[in-house]
Amino acid sequence: MMMSPPLSADTSALGTKRRWTLLVTVGTGLLLITLDNSILYTALPTLTRELEASWAESLWIINAYPLVMTGLLLGSGTLGDRFGHRRMFLAGLVVFGLASLMAATAPTPEVLIAARGLLAVGAAAMMPATLALIRVAFVNERERNIAISVWGSLSVVGGALGPIVGGALLEQFAWGSIFLINVPVVLVAVILVVAVAPEDEPHPGTRWDFVSSVQALVTLVGLVVLIKEVAKLDRSGAVVLGAGLVTVVGWWVFVRRQRRLPFPLLDLSIFRNAAFASGVLAAAVAMFAMGGLQLATTQRFQLVAGFSPLESGMLVAAVAIGSLPSSLLGGAFLHVVGLRVLIGGGLGVGALGVAGTLVGVQHGMGWLLAGLLVTGLGLGSAMSVASTAIIGNAPARRAGMASSVEEVSYEFGNLAAVALLGSLLTTVYTMTIRLPDDAPAAAGRSMSDALTAPGAGPEVLDAAFRAFGYSYSTVMVVCAGVLALGAMVTTVLLRNYGPGSASSAYGSGH
Repeated sequence: MMMSPPLSADTSALGTKRRWTLLVTVGTGLLLITLDNSILYTALPTLTRELEASWAESLWIINAYPLVMTGLLLGSGTLGDRFGHRRMFLAGLVVFGLASLMAATAPTPEVLIAARGLLAVGAAAMMPATLALIRVAFVNERERNIAISVWGSLSVVGGALGPIVGGALLEQFAWGSIFLINVPVVLVAVILVVAVAPEDEPHPGTRWDFVSSVQALVTLVGLVVLIKEVAKLDRSGAVVLGAGLVTVVGWWVFVRRQRRLPFPLLDLSIFRNAAFASGVLAAAVAMFAMGGLQLATTQRFQLVAGFSPLESGMLVAAVAIGSLPSSLLGGAFLHVVGLRVLIGGGLGVGALGVAGTLVGVQHGMGWLLAGLLVTGLGLGSAMSVASTAIIGNAPARRAGMASSVEEVSYEFGNLAAVALLGSLLTTVYTMTIRLPDDAPAAAGRSMSDALTAPGAGPEVLDAAFRAFGYSYSTVMVVCAGVLALGAMVTTVLLRNYGPGSASSAYGSGH
């Protein structure tokens, strides 16, 4: 097959049909990545039971994926800048497919955690490439806004479809099917990439710093351990102190190194641009809320209300349904509405929607669905143009770095949600449960333990249901509060990015 010519600043270097086919192609990879981020939410009770995993192991099965991916993303984006994003995308697809086979056949929780880490390696190679290829191929500003909005909507939809796909597969097949489904999709994506993706122009002068990547990963591991330990009721002071020191020292060493490198993994000066900084904050906050909402809601309705995995997945899909119109229209009307309304206002609407889910739990399914739809409407708006704000405020030669920062913000939001809110579910449950004197001790550890504990009668289950209800409400309050705070901060930062502003997406300030 003949190699495609390098892209140039001229749109004709990649025809209209091929540009949009490229968008579909990278969208396929993006769906794989985001599906795997959330597919375990509905599968978690089944995995915990089948692999006899503890609650801590279950959280690490989920967390290994975003943790490793976030630690590697900055480095993989820079590697894409140096060697070409098409090559990185293909390499990531291959690793992702092989890791999926390993995960599907994992005999123990430890092997599954390792496989999830390897999945993250493939995802980290692919993720920046998806957005960087769009940045390079779509040189027309209006077209690029629309293309990135489509990309953003696929990210939202993929994350929301994960619980549905996981639930549907568990209805018919063994738990390994939630990973095996990746393999045929990978094969199709490889064929599409070879057929339509152009050879983007590499920048051999760009350096990849392995030490910086290790520093970033160590810092993130320390932060996750710190969050998990602080959220525990029986926290260890030594672990909190140790994890806190690793996080602070790791970040200080990382920042100091970046300022000295001629080609840093993270150019900290770019955060002086208000639109860029607001896009990063909005992406992280939106994913934190969405991840927490999906995790807590699927667990509550499976463990307390008796929903099947598929039914709980269908329930949280209301977030995706609500997000579709706002995420697709956000990019198309960005030049008219401006970043301030779409990001700040979107996060504010999302906060109202999450608050509405609390009303829904008390007053019926209709109210709950309405709250989820409104949440999706707000988050879709913010997430679609957050990507545009980030990519549009970075030079083309650092498209990989900007894409990596964008993906780090998404993955860190999801990672923090599982680490903090997953632990908070158990902590509040343990603090608020009031068991009868003759109740089994296991029922006080977690909701899943209460359901399987020998001798747990109606009184024990009733106490467990009430305690988990308190846990769910606490998580929803935290999600709504974080969204409201994010709305206020981004509204202030974007005060010069209103309707009619020529710099709504591509402000100066580099």
